Amino acid sequence: MSDKAPKRPGTRLRKLFCLAVFSYFALLVLATLSASLVRGFFAPPTTQPIAFPHTTHADKLNLACDFCHSGVKQEASAGVPALSVCLSCHRAIATDRPEIEKLLGYERRGEPVRWQRLHNLPDFIHFTHQRHIQAEQPCAACHGAVERMLEVQRVRSLKMGWCISCHRSRGAPRDCATCHK
Repeated sequence: MSDKAPKRPGTRLRKLFCLAVFSYFALLVLATLSASLVRGFFAPPTTQPIAFPHTTHADKLNLACDFCHSGVKQEASAGVPALSVCLSCHRAIATDRPEIEKLLGYERRGEPVRWQRLHNLPDFIHFTHQRHIQAEQPCAACHGAVERMLEVQRVRSLKMGWCISCHRSRGAPRDCATCHK
């Protein structure tokens, strides 16, 4: 006599059903993660309150990035220029252009220009431009050829894998504590 218990009818069907349910939820999770990664890989297009032509300022006039983004050498964030930086030139230059008229309107109303951030990093990342500047990294390494952009967009993912590959190729530190708080 055999010690094996007789198989119950439907056991195989029950296992197939469980596998199907598990596969369904696994695919659902993978699809959700994939969609969020694709959506977050590059920042969505952002409309700025003033159409600022980097092509004019950074390319034609050859202004250095830190002329407007003065925090780049001291602070974690390069920041956006204060209205007074823009108006140091544009109180007198091109005052008849619609975008400059918008700038002057902000000044008249006493409002700051509410620029939209394009290069946000999570709070747990400790990033400083200062280290990158000291390592003589050009701004374009992370921000792209801004001087050729009519409207600046994020062109690098700035995700961990991208940063690590950049650090690896340049012999920069890759220890977790280099970037993570």
